[in-house]
Amino acid sequence: MARKSWREKLREKKDLPKVVRIKGKLRERWGEGTVAIPAPVEVDEIMKKVPKGKLITISEIREIIARKHHATIGCPITCGIFTWIAAHAAEEETKAGKKRITPYWRTLKSGGYLNEKYPGGISYQRRMLELEGHRIVKKGKRYQVVDYEQKLIRGSCFRS
Repeated sequence: MARKSWREKLREKKDLPKVVRIKGKLRERWGEGTVAIPAPVEVDEIMKKVPKGKLITISEIREIIARKHHATIGCPITCGIFTWIAAHAAEEETKAGKKRITPYWRTLKSGGYLNEKYPGGISYQRRMLELEGHRIVKKGKRYQVVDYEQKLIRGSCFRS
């Protein structure tokens, strides 16, 4: 059986999105309420809306997902995995000759840190962000966008 491409993984639905009650041990970590588990394409759509010069973190993506689905939180696990899938799908599109792709390098980890698991690793994400005017500093073993909080996208493009 052939392995699925990243673009195929991005389009998979697997009964998503859905909202479920937070249960068991997860309550200790996430609290009471509900968690929205998005479809991969929903995360990609959010990432596509981040314009040049602006940034978003996975935490903001989670908040947008939670608001959209009227849940207490957006799932930290699937939102993180789906940003990774979106990044790899965008890289596949680049290799296929597509010019307008999801600008995944604008999506940071919580705290404004670069994501070493994106295609091209830290060096590619750093280069792309610096080309857009962002300044990156090394903090221990990690890299962070300087003053990333002031460059986070805000506004009506994410209201549902």
